[in-house]
Amino acid sequence: MIISPDDQERVDAIEQALLARWPETRIAPSTERIAALVDILGSPQLTYPTIHVGGTNGKTTTSRMIDSLLFAHGLRTGRFTSPHLETYRERIAINGEPIDPKDLIFAYNDIASYLELMDTKFEHPISFFEAVTALAFVAFAEHPVDVGVIEVGMGGEWDATNVIDADVSVIMPIGFDHMEYLGNTLHEIAATKAGIIKEGGFIVLAQQEPEAAKELIRKAAEVGADIAREGIEYSVTSRAVAVGGQLITIQGMHDTYDEIFLPLHGKHQASNAASALVAVEAFFGDQPLDIEAVRAGFAAVTSPGRCEVIHRDPTVILDAAHNPHGAKALSETLKSEFNFDEIVAVVGVFADKDATGILQELEPIVDHVIVTQSTSSRAMSSTELEKIASSIFGSDRVFEISDLHTALDRAVTDAVRPLSDDSVGIIVTGSVVTVGESKTYLRKKFAK
Repeated sequence: MIISPDDQERVDAIEQALLARWPETRIAPSTERIAALVDILGSPQLTYPTIHVGGTNGKTTTSRMIDSLLFAHGLRTGRFTSPHLETYRERIAINGEPIDPKDLIFAYNDIASYLELMDTKFEHPISFFEAVTALAFVAFAEHPVDVGVIEVGMGGEWDATNVIDADVSVIMPIGFDHMEYLGNTLHEIAATKAGIIKEGGFIVLAQQEPEAAKELIRKAAEVGADIAREGIEYSVTSRAVAVGGQLITIQGMHDTYDEIFLPLHGKHQASNAASALVAVEAFFGDQPLDIEAVRAGFAAVTSPGRCEVIHRDPTVILDAAHNPHGAKALSETLKSEFNFDEIVAVVGVFADKDATGILQELEPIVDHVIVTQSTSSRAMSSTELEKIASSIFGSDRVFEISDLHTALDRAVTDAVRPLSDDSVGIIVTGSVVTVGESKTYLRKKFAK
């Protein structure tokens, strides 16, 4: 998309105004502010049906799959996801594409004065995430869309997105993340995430640890929600690695959908696809989906920054794994679906994340690790990360280069071995910001 300098300037100014608000990571757990805001805006989020996607890992990719399937079935779609990799316009997608700058500007102008009004009414001002959520709701109503696919930001019960009245709620695998807000046991975390389960709604439940599953099923029973569980009511019945992705068969609630090409790597992506398909089945009701639309929808799926191959020779893979569960999925995918003689990892994590757990999952498959840091104020210093990495990998396998761009240059230079037949893979991982900044830099580097 070509954006005029004037529009870009305005889009940037809106971003600065949003960023001047409470940061995304600072939470006052309550939907009171967002509820009052959408109320004064005329409840735009209730003007179209919605599918709500929560859990810990796989939320964004599953949201993108649901979006793609609905669009392939002829619906106008609005998709809200977070965080973003390169531009905040990615968070608000209409018909699968980041919102047009003019539409963004129009929607923001609609809500700006209401944001300021709400700031005066509560102890805490409207946060960045609450403002962007409201912006998405308004943009989708103004388009208008036939269906909104809404990803939970954090938790569930008190997340800003939970002012929607979802027709279908999807809960992806729950793991340990954001424990300072969600609790220290899977039971506590699941209880908060179960907050998106609505009375009389329909729940799609991806594979869960028993402790989490028990709590989610209890909540569904309490509010009389129907439930489809991965491995019981639906499943991936076959999966074969294919060039550029995998070929899968999904047993849905109403039919078996075969010969689906999914252009994403990893067993976990096949599971995500099954949950996405069943969410769309539930949304449409009792009839099976059109198999050609299902195949077209999945074939068109992209998942930026999720085991994304952005360059060949050397092969560079970006994966935004920022917790041990995500790092484990990345390790398993690299082991089973790629055939590198050597793997170099460029890793930058946030200070509040489980760096030890992430690195422990990567250690068996990574030969050398370059520790670095993104420009985010939340980034763990590369010095600190180097200490943790050395205790896991041994100091001879760890290099510290604090500047991310220099770290990427070093990895690419080291991976080019003209006199060797060895294939070297570079993975960039540890946080969404590390991956987003790397993608922007490497795109320019390889375009030269």
